Order: sequence, then C-alpha cells, then structure tokens
Amino acid sequence: MAATPEKPASAASRRKAGRHRGEGQWAVGHFTPLNGNEQFKKDDDGLNVRTRIETIYSKAGFHSIDPNDLRGRMRWWGLYTQRKPGIDGGKTAILEPEELDDEYFMLRVRIDGGRLTTRQLRVIGEISQEFARGTADITDRQNVQYHWIRIEDVPEIWNRLEAVGLSTTEACGDTPRVILGSPVAGIAEDEIIDGTPAVDEIHRRIVGNKDFSNLPRKFKSAISGSPLLDVAHEINDIAFVGVNHPEHGPGFDLWVGGGLSTNPKIGVRLGAWVPLDEVPAVYEGVISIFRDYGYRRLRTRARLKFLVADWGAEKFRQVLEDEYLERKLIDGPAPEQPVTQWRDHVGVHRQRDGRYYVGFAPRVGRVDGATLTKIAEVAEAHGSGRLRTTVEQKMIVLDVEESQVESLTEALEALDLRVKPSPFRRGTMACTGIEFCKLAIVETKGRGASLIDELERRLPDFDQPITINVNGCPNACARIQVADIGLKGQLVLDQDGNQVEGFQVHLGGALGLEAGFGRKVRGLKVTSAELPDYVERVLKRFQEEREDGERFASWAARASEEALS
Repeated sequence: MAATPEKPASAASRRKAGRHRGEGQWAVGHFTPLNGNEQFKKDDDGLNVRTRIETIYSKAGFHSIDPNDLRGRMRWWGLYTQRKPGIDGGKTAILEPEELDDEYFMLRVRIDGGRLTTRQLRVIGEISQEFARGTADITDRQNVQYHWIRIEDVPEIWNRLEAVGLSTTEACGDTPRVILGSPVAGIAEDEIIDGTPAVDEIHRRIVGNKDFSNLPRKFKSAISGSPLLDVAHEINDIAFVGVNHPEHGPGFDLWVGGGLSTNPKIGVRLGAWVPLDEVPAVYEGVISIFRDYGYRRLRTRARLKFLVADWGAEKFRQVLEDEYLERKLIDGPAPEQPVTQWRDHVGVHRQRDGRYYVGFAPRVGRVDGATLTKIAEVAEAHGSGRLRTTVEQKMIVLDVEESQVESLTEALEALDLRVKPSPFRRGTMACTGIEFCKLAIVETKGRGASLIDELERRLPDFDQPITINVNGCPNACARIQVADIGLKGQLVLDQDGNQVEGFQVHLGGALGLEAGFGRKVRGLKVTSAELPDYVERVLKRFQEEREDGERFASWAARASEEALS
C-alpha cells in the first residue's frame, strides 16, 4: 500500500523525525509543512481529474477549469497548458502562470518501450491532423507530443488512443513516467536480454495505481538489454542495464539516482544483478523508497537523485533489501563499454530472425501528423507492421525483408527522413523551446534544424560522431550537460549591447561508461545568430587537434579555453 500522511509505511512510521521541519519524508514522520504541490496532491489524487475533464471541463470549456487541476492534476493525464504566443523569453521568469498560459494544451502520448504498431502510428497521425494543427514531436523519452489541443477535444482523443492500446496516463506529473526500453528489444542480434516482459509487468502493476500516483516528483525509468546502452540509463531515477553474470547468466545491473536539470547527477550502480522475472519487484521497491523517503518539503530537492546522493549506494541498497524486498540481492558485474558512440540504431541492421530493421532521423524530432501517417503507410507497403521510437528523437521500422530494404530507404528519404544522415542530422536534438513551452527563454526546434543545414553545407566531410543538444532553458530536457556540444538557452548581449536570444555553451559531456558533464568555459556565450559560426569554428579545431581515435568529449576535456572559444 502507498504511504500517505494518514498512514505511512509501517516499517518506518515508528521512526522519529530528526528535526521539526525535516525534508518532508513521510517515512520518518515529516508530514508538514506542505508546499502548494503537496497540498493539491493531498487534497485529491491527480488520477481523479479525468472524470472532471470528461464530465465538466470538456463541456464547459477552458475557463471552467479549477486552477489546481489546470496547473497541477491535469498533468497526471499528460496535459500541460502551452505558452501564449508572442511572449518573449525575457518575460518567462517574471509573469504569473495565468499570464503565460494559453487556452490550449500540450498533450503527451506515452509509448512505453517506444513500441508502436503501424495502426497506432496512423491513429497518432490522424489525431494530430484533426485536433492538434498537425503538430506531433518525437521526444527524447520515446513519447509523442501534441500542441494546440482544446480541452473540449480531450475525451475524444483519449477514446481514439485507447481504442488502439495507447494512453496518456501519467505521461506527466509527480508519477512514474514512461518506461524507456531498448527500441530493438527482442529483435537485435547482439541483445544480451529482452526486457520487454519486465516493461509490460511494471506497467501493469504501477501505471494508474494510486499506491504510486503521489510521488515527491517525477520518476524516470529505463530498461534495456542492448550492449549499446541505448536508453540513457545514466540519467534516469532507476535503470536496469543488460549484463551477463558469470554464474547466473543474462540479467540486469541496477542503477539509481540519475538526473539532469539544474543539479545534474549521474546515476550510481548498486552492484546488484537482477534476473528478468525479479525486475518488477525491484522496481516497485525502489519507487516505494522514493515515495516514502523522498524529499517533499522543497520541490528543488524532490528528485530521487538527492536522496541517493545523501544516503550513498550502500545505504540505499540496504534499505531496499531490508525494508522493501526483505531479501538480499545478488552481487553482479558492471556493463561493458559499448563498441560505438552512436546508440540510436539509425541505419540498416540485421535482426536475429534474418530480417532487417531500418532506423531513420527526422530533424530534431520535429515531424507532423501527415508525416507520421505516411510513415505508417510506407512501413506497411514494405511488409512491416511494427515501429519503434528512440531516446534520441529517432524512429525505426522493424521486420523488413532484405528485398524491401532499398525501396523502404528510398521512400523514407523522400519524406526527408534520413536513413544515412550526416553526423549533424544524426546527432542534433532540441527540446520544445519558446514556441510552446512556458519555461523556455529561446527558440530551439527551428534553430536546431537550421544549424544542421548550415553545418552540412560548411563541413560536408565531417565524419565523426557528434552530439549537439539545444535546450530552451536550464532544465535540460534535451540533455545539454551530457552532449558533446550542449547549448543552454538564455538571453545574452550582442556586440552592440542589445539583449538577444543566445546560449551558454557546455562542451565535452558524454553518456556511456565514461559518462560525465560538459565543461563550461568562463564567459563563453553565443548569440543565436553567431551559433553556426561558433560550432563550425570549434569542430574545425577538433579536426585539427584530435589524436587518432580521439572523441570530441576527450578532446574538449584537454583543449585550451582559446580552442573552445
């Protein structure tokens, strides 16, 4: 059962608070004071808002929505108000929420494991065209996001999604968000173990379950048995990474406490090997620790990473074993270093059944409903009924016969979906940005797309893996701290002293077993207009100075500030 202020977890409820206010941890008796978010969650579970949306708000319209539902509980069903058009980035931090709110919503469709059928993708595309002005972005968490959604249309959208096995349940809010999964789970020739059964069982147990619908903040999850480490496990609250145990065989290495935003932390290994059939129970134990011991007093410290940082891996594992699993976990090995820096599965690859999967790259995840519908049609025309989204804002068509690969590739390329993209198309991501996001300061999607074009034109022979992540604010939805070139949106001064859109630059971040955060050069900021010149300059210096086999991140760590400026 969930721990609540009225009935905390039994094993811990007897503990006394160390100080009066504490950190808002239920399990040690810290139930007050409540911040605004904790108060509205205590007043009514976020899952309950669906009934009001269906019976009241969708009929009476936007202005009938209770403010605590509008900016709080509606997130439990994937709904955020979007930014009112025409508000510049300088006003993001000074306007009240009601001044920033438009009367339209972003709606996020959760796609656990990135798994889609062509029928599901077609429905997603049709909803986009009918209700979302054609918008449909692929996110770096395998979801699809709509914009321009009217509250009046939400019940019908839910009906259409749920008719094909999709939902928006807990796609946002202080909840267990989408469970990332390897986009080639169950089909890749080199897979260590298929985590799909665990993804499905966790979804069955956890999503929509009121025992876990009031967490201190969001809870991000990832499960992959791919040796490419293809789900960004290092920056999730919990991650299960495929490994081979010398005695027990294939299973998962358990990581906890990763996350980015303004206080980035790389997840830590607990040193535990988890067999496939025990993954759901271990997941439930970890999310229960977060629910019961997570810091609720301050929103800025309400992520699991802060608890893990304070406790350390040893104590966290002990509490998990003693209080929640009531058994010891098996010690296990760490994952091996992946053989390639690219983890997105772009290109043509052989499946274990002899067929092929074909991964392709849109521009910074920006697609539209008509394109998604065409992708479904193209996949079906080439014998496929399955697709996947990736954590790099890419897509994959599965189950393609060898005789169909070339024709499918040509059809995708005709839609400007590159199967053989340049390093810049392949490695550039962007968050939503100021176009729709109320937290953003600068424009991102268009900026990222134009940067790709400029770099392809200026550096046509550049052939090294490179990640360029463009973010509209400090919150790192586009993972700026772990990119080769991370661009954090902010207002900067141009050479004439005018305040304009620009970026603080992070250089040399990385994921993988050598994960680390990018380096910031003192005073290094570029305007949006200067961005192509700056990136071109840095990449040319990298080409000139790199040693044989050296990655950009390694070069950036040792390069002079002058070379990086």
